Amino acid sequence: MAVDGGANWPVYLAASVLACLLSDYFWFRAGRYYGRRILRLLCKISLSPDSCVSQTEDNFGRWGAKSLMVAKFIPGFSTIVSPLAGATGTRTRHFLMFSAIGGLFWSSVGMGIGAWFHDSIDDVIAWLGNLGGTAITIIAVLLGLFVLLKYIERKRNLGAAKVPRVTMEELKDMLEAGHEPLIVDARGVTARQLEQGIPGALVYGDAVPERLMATLDKERHIVVYCSCPNDVTAAQVAKEFVKNGFHRARPLHGGLDAWNAHCAAAQADAELTPKAG
Repeated sequence: MAVDGGANWPVYLAASVLACLLSDYFWFRAGRYYGRRILRLLCKISLSPDSCVSQTEDNFGRWGAKSLMVAKFIPGFSTIVSPLAGATGTRTRHFLMFSAIGGLFWSSVGMGIGAWFHDSIDDVIAWLGNLGGTAITIIAVLLGLFVLLKYIERKRNLGAAKVPRVTMEELKDMLEAGHEPLIVDARGVTARQLEQGIPGALVYGDAVPERLMATLDKERHIVVYCSCPNDVTAAQVAKEFVKNGFHRARPLHGGLDAWNAHCAAAQADAELTPKAG
């Protein structure tokens, strides 16, 4: 429109950046107020819930708020990065600055492509108009293929993480029996910032895996936990232990949520139990 119709492109660009800011700031405040709960909700409704949390936290942990400048070009990450920035305590002025730069970059690229191919865009619109219902069918088929690929990817991830789990009750029995299992925290840096882990757990990411395993007893019970859907990260780390001869290594079923739920239930029972005397 700016090339053919003489439209005021700076106004369009400003409107696009403002729309990006409004949307990003809404999710930023949601992340600041609801914390990890909003991240779990968004990942549950995504097409890749098993990798949504871990991949987003890894990218954000690597680049921090600066990742907002390119987030809109990365499907999935663009949805999670704003509430994640709010949940991790990013300063509002830093968020707005990087979000504005990202919105400007994304909008400029889109408008630039439109200006460069302005003749072709008109032809494509006319072609789609002539196709009528066929165009809708083509779009539906492409969308279906995308969903199918995501489904296949998720099945592959779940298959790779298909290892025996240890339940919270079994872990409780180990602790009470004095087996002293080694509890391993497989979460990333960002996840550990968002939520306190199991007291006394060994952080897997803080050590070189080969050196760590060389110092451990291979007959010891090892329980690995994470905070991602279906315990995918914990299962992957547990499999690495098993490959190196630790046949008693297993992921914790339910991860950190199961541990927190158990502790909350135990505390509630303690409060309800009448004190002697």
